[in-house]
Amino acid sequence: MLPKVRPLFRLLAAFCLVLLALPPCASGAGTLVLNTSARAPRSLPDGTGTQDRVIKEAFLRLGVLVSIIYQPPERALVNANEGNIDGDCWRVGGHSARYPNLIMVPEPVDAAAITVFTKDPDLVAATWDDLKPRNVGYITGWKILDANVRGTRSLVRVKNVDALFTLLDKDRIDVALVDPLMGWAVIRRRGLAGMRALEPPLTRQDMHIYLNKRHADLVPKLAVVLRQMRRDGTMERLTRAGLAANGDNRPVVAGK
Repeated sequence: MLPKVRPLFRLLAAFCLVLLALPPCASGAGTLVLNTSARAPRSLPDGTGTQDRVIKEAFLRLGVLVSIIYQPPERALVNANEGNIDGDCWRVGGHSARYPNLIMVPEPVDAAAITVFTKDPDLVAATWDDLKPRNVGYITGWKILDANVRGTRSLVRVKNVDALFTLLDKDRIDVALVDPLMGWAVIRRRGLAGMRALEPPLTRQDMHIYLNKRHADLVPKLAVVLRQMRRDGTMERLTRAGLAANGDNRPVVAGK
């Protein structure tokens, strides 16, 4: 019997290797892999961020499990477009034109602002043009900033929000452009001093989920669920819970 059993084990081992080589969700495991470019308190590795809670609840209402990962923003869009991951869950509108395999869920999942953080007590910046005399930094791959930041004295793009605030703390830049919740989270966590966020923000944008076209059937269903969650108060409740769990009790408007 033993010689007959060994080929069976070889066949099973080969099958397992094939499954491991498949891209996320291609194995039929039922869990979608979505990227986010957001960091604390919006998204955290343990899934307790404000955005994490809202997105997981929305998919759960459709019977779908979600794993939220972080990849560099530009690479994540390419991977989602090519189908290596299933989508992206925190992007402004308009990406489908450049990434035709991505379909935007029309109902926003969140709203985010771009705020000027600075150590300069005299700096005033109400428009994008006000940034031109300044040394500016922001995170690589944030398309809204690529489109609007022009003609500054200098411009530095960095890989993450921690690197951005390191530059600001060391006076390598005058201005750090980032979502205010993410900015304040870094300032509190690292105990940075002398920084302030200018009000009002330069812009406020609805944020959307994008799915690879192989999940096109989920797009209208997600739009309905997100609309229901906004109307019945679930989105606000989960957002507040995420803020409280991460040491920030300030309210956030979760989309429109």
